[in-house]
Amino acid sequence: MILTWIIIYLLAASILAAKNASSKVWGIGFGVLLLLMTLLTARAPIFKSLSWLVFLALYVPLGVQTIRQTYITKKIFAIFKKTTPNLSETERQVLESGEVSWEREIFTGQLNWQKLSDIPKSQLSNEEQAFLDGPVTELCRQLNDFDITHNRFDLPEHIWEFLKREGFFGLIIPKRYGGKEFSALAHAQIIAKISTRSTTASTTASVPNSLGPAELLLHYGTEEQKNYYLPRLAKGVDIPCFALTSPIAGSDASSIIDSGVVCERVVNDQKQLGMLLNWDKRYITLAPVATVLGLAFKLYDPDHLLGDKTDLGITCALIPTNTKGVEIGRRHLPLNSAFQNGPTCGKNVFVPLDCIIGGAKMAGKGWQMLMDCLAVGRAISIPSGVIGGAMMLAATTGAYARIRKQFKTPIGQFGGVAEALARILGYLYLADATRQFTVSAIDRNEASAIASAIGKYHASELCRFIVNDVMDILGGKGICLGPNNFAGRAYEQVPIGITVEGANILTRSMIIFGQGAVRAHPYVLAEMKAATEPNEQSALAQFDQAFFAHLGMVASNKVRSFVFALTDANFIAAPSGPLKRYRQHLSHYCAAFAFLADSCMMYYGGSLKRKEQQSARLGDLLSYVYMGCAVLKFYEDRSVGVEDLEIVKWVLNYLFVNFEQKMHAIICNIPSNVVRISLKFILMPLGFRRNASNDKLTESVARKMLSPNVAVDRLCDLLDTDFDESDILSRCRNVMIRSIAVEPLEKQLEKAIKEGKIQGRNLQEYLSAAVKQNILNADQEQELLEVHHLKLSITNVDDFAFEELTRVFLNQSAKIKQATKSAVISSVDQ
Repeated sequence: MILTWIIIYLLAASILAAKNASSKVWGIGFGVLLLLMTLLTARAPIFKSLSWLVFLALYVPLGVQTIRQTYITKKIFAIFKKTTPNLSETERQVLESGEVSWEREIFTGQLNWQKLSDIPKSQLSNEEQAFLDGPVTELCRQLNDFDITHNRFDLPEHIWEFLKREGFFGLIIPKRYGGKEFSALAHAQIIAKISTRSTTASTTASVPNSLGPAELLLHYGTEEQKNYYLPRLAKGVDIPCFALTSPIAGSDASSIIDSGVVCERVVNDQKQLGMLLNWDKRYITLAPVATVLGLAFKLYDPDHLLGDKTDLGITCALIPTNTKGVEIGRRHLPLNSAFQNGPTCGKNVFVPLDCIIGGAKMAGKGWQMLMDCLAVGRAISIPSGVIGGAMMLAATTGAYARIRKQFKTPIGQFGGVAEALARILGYLYLADATRQFTVSAIDRNEASAIASAIGKYHASELCRFIVNDVMDILGGKGICLGPNNFAGRAYEQVPIGITVEGANILTRSMIIFGQGAVRAHPYVLAEMKAATEPNEQSALAQFDQAFFAHLGMVASNKVRSFVFALTDANFIAAPSGPLKRYRQHLSHYCAAFAFLADSCMMYYGGSLKRKEQQSARLGDLLSYVYMGCAVLKFYEDRSVGVEDLEIVKWVLNYLFVNFEQKMHAIICNIPSNVVRISLKFILMPLGFRRNASNDKLTESVARKMLSPNVAVDRLCDLLDTDFDESDILSRCRNVMIRSIAVEPLEKQLEKAIKEGKIQGRNLQEYLSAAVKQNILNADQEQELLEVHHLKLSITNVDDFAFEELTRVFLNQSAKIKQATKSAVISSVDQ
């Protein structure tokens, strides 16, 4: 009987812990249990007494708030304050910047599927759709990326004028200032669509609408600054850039040495209060052609002209580039992309204090300004840019894999190629789902630094994988640059997206979880704030509330994770449908992540941020759950049937397998044997449970790429495939369609050749013989010949005259008089 009651106690405790019950519910629940035990158990007086004693010994100090705070919380709080590193003002600003979005749900360990479903679907307005279908499509049809990157190293003048005239530089600027005032979704879709044609053009259009003068002015500018600059920026009268990155500090604004000193100068016979600026920046997009330069620098006031402080801190200002001492014009060459990017420096540049964004009152507040605005650009610019390019690569590579034959079989039907095609489609679906999920949060005023970091990192990494698979499929076709190579420039330029807006190594190792563990966690930031609260009584009360709520959440996730792992998530409540089991698994992994994250924070303490490999893996787990939710929301919002279902299953399998591998790696790298074994028992009692997608599913996903397909067309809906035959994308699709149509005729011809009914040395001779033998008619012969030549136009690679490449690489103004091979060799020898 005693054993039975012990089991009942344990079950009750597990259920209450899993439900994250309040202390009052714990007290009532166990009080009732003990009362029943006392009444129903005739013997075992010692067991009865011990049961009541244990209950009172635990509940009174833990359940009675005043006793708990005085005798327990106070001691824990003292230890917490000693072991938790103090937050600097800069760190506090970073952690408090922006909003939090769906990642907060993930840190609780409990996914609310109804809440996810209730998130409104982002949609373009009629005006936004018209702009996408009109000016954006018109722009795309004017772009020749090979000409831009091979011959011009710049956009043609008429493209610059088109961008200005049609308002591409004012997408985020309100209409009252002459801008478009488009939503974040429209902004993202516009950049993505331009990227299907040209990285140079999309980057040129994205920078004025990302972190820079317009964004900062909208949030912090004075009315005078807004009224002057925003109309000029919207119309392209002014071309903006934002100079943050420096040779020494990179993009770490807290470490920049670029400086400004508050001083007085005589200007036009009048004494003027201003700043003397000196800077040296690099990698600044649009700097070579900018007319107004946004500048981040450290401002000093040694003569205390503004107040008592000497070091005012990071400040942002707008500097007209025609100001004396400003140097622009020189260019970097970022991996053969031709967007304007280069260094800028300033030597003893004097500007009035009115140049500070927001005026003199915003001196020293630049760090907060940057942190608050960074999330929007990071969530839109890079993800949209790389995903637009990936859409084009997916469509053209799928068509190529159907057109190109080896051993009389389309290469896409070979297992190895099919595996790569499935990855291309799966990664693209995953990346775009994540992008649109993150962008929709911005339109709900939930611009999250953590969500944007997840989106930027994984979009650029997934597109890196896509480009690599594309190059493997194309082989020599992808290596030889030219107008017919649709992948070469993308392959060259992949590292640009990896590097900018926060290098991916840094983003993964320090930002996604390092910042997310504090900013998005339901209780950690509250605990840390309590540690800095000057009023001791108030601090203790705040910490007590946050800490014990935190403990309750940890206990809940611990029990749930263990039960879910044992039952393979079979009994988790989830919406019914073909993806119910995937939702159950995702709920399991969410609980496992939350428990493991809290366990690591408790074990490592403040040193976790220095354990970058572990922090990176925890960031991966957070990302996988976030992206899994994004994929399910993406699928649900499209209200599609079975067309996308196989892709969704493939993607979720990919996430689940990677989740378990990273979770196992985290556990294995915890030094303590006790902690490591305990975590493995709780989180992976039965070991690995998920397997990669089987070959049947992989091949089915790959087949969608090899012919016109509803799911692929819907995913790549930004592509313009109705352009003329000079366009490689349009040609690939049209040739694929015609190739599929003539496949029965090709098989008929191959059968006749194999049976010896016709002979010949080339296709023309075989076709002529087939017509003579009445195997084919004249129209069929002509169709096969036409398709054959069309296929060659796709599979053949470009070649150039020696003089043509010499002219490009040495420029037409080169000193070589004769563009011949011997002349070039002679020049090099000299």
